[in-house]
Amino acid sequence: MKCKVEKSRISGTIICPANKSYTHRAIFLASLAGKNSRVYNVLLSADTIATIEACKKFGAEIEIKNSSITVKNPIKIGINVPEINTENSGTTIRIAAGIASLFSDEITLTGDSSLQKRPMQSLLNALSSMGAQCQSTDGKPPIKIKGKILGGDVTIPGNFSSQFISSLLICAPLTEKGINLTIEGNLVSKPYLDATIAVMRIFGVSVQTLIPYKKYNVLPQIYKESTFTVPIDFSSLALLLSANVLNGQEITIKGSIGTLPQGDEVFLDILEELGVSVIIDNDKIKIKCPEKLNGGKFDLSNSPDLLPPLSILVLKSSKPIEIINVKHARLKETDRIAIITRELVKLGIKIKENEDGMVLEPSEKLSCAELNSENDHRLFMAFCIAGMYVGNCTITDPESIKVSYPNFIEEMKRLGGQIQLLE
Repeated sequence: MKCKVEKSRISGTIICPANKSYTHRAIFLASLAGKNSRVYNVLLSADTIATIEACKKFGAEIEIKNSSITVKNPIKIGINVPEINTENSGTTIRIAAGIASLFSDEITLTGDSSLQKRPMQSLLNALSSMGAQCQSTDGKPPIKIKGKILGGDVTIPGNFSSQFISSLLICAPLTEKGINLTIEGNLVSKPYLDATIAVMRIFGVSVQTLIPYKKYNVLPQIYKESTFTVPIDFSSLALLLSANVLNGQEITIKGSIGTLPQGDEVFLDILEELGVSVIIDNDKIKIKCPEKLNGGKFDLSNSPDLLPPLSILVLKSSKPIEIINVKHARLKETDRIAIITRELVKLGIKIKENEDGMVLEPSEKLSCAELNSENDHRLFMAFCIAGMYVGNCTITDPESIKVSYPNFIEEMKRLGGQIQLLE
């Protein structure tokens, strides 16, 4: 499927979606705690539904009502678990792999064709070092895991994904010995690890930080009944802010920022450096934008999901935008560095692709084009926003938004976006 996007000016009020990363973590931890633990303001998307279904396969009884869930009964470690299909969700399969290692019988975890390209070997090696038997296809899903891990000392590289570390921490308190975790090298996406530790604390488990982002200790503990309200998603907010910068007229974005750590919150600082004034007042976010943006050099090592919304801002920039230290964006749903480079040049942007990022040169002469998002939700949304700026563009794979922002097209159209679905 494709959609046709015409040059658009958008205005009005829009509510920012709930945070996908916190939704995943809260569902898993509520499911481990049980006893009527509740999660409010849940993002119900394809990825988070995959997490709910995985928890159900692990034995949790979950009730969904509007945008909240209640866990009536927790995950039952030791039951026979059928194959778990985590669809397109990397977070789901990685955290589920840690939980699977607590079971004595073999559990198979798989996903769609995109997920089957994503690396798992570092996590499997860590679980194996604690006694799990792990099988995979070249270190990628589908994977088979047979526990039961006892815990102890474990080492894992930090340069692939913080989700591996989150998986180990989440299963750690339920092991016999607890886990002494050492992270080798430089950890990417650090705020996501902070998010995991923050949610674990809310559900009654403490993580001892020995050396930040290097060494952690988790003693045997029990997850306790709790409630958790999911904050807004700064990854989605960044896309909405980019839409406002490129195409907006008096747009108000509503949503509570909260105090929980989110790496993508740095996008507010990035916009300020580009010359955009961000005004936050009583859970309402507005901007004042110049005719042309400044350029700049931006390190996205801790916020790889900002690559798509930042890269498209070159359309309105007067100077180059350089993005660095985001090599791990090549290991997302797609190789986002390569695809953004390949597609934005069609619009007339000059791009130098580097191993860990890119340099984007602004252009006074933009061209309409068909942009292939490769079924990547964040790329589709970014390309759609770019299409509203350039006009007469076609974007592939609109169905991909079900992963994180199911009503994105509907909301853009409500604000005035000229978007037409094509068969």
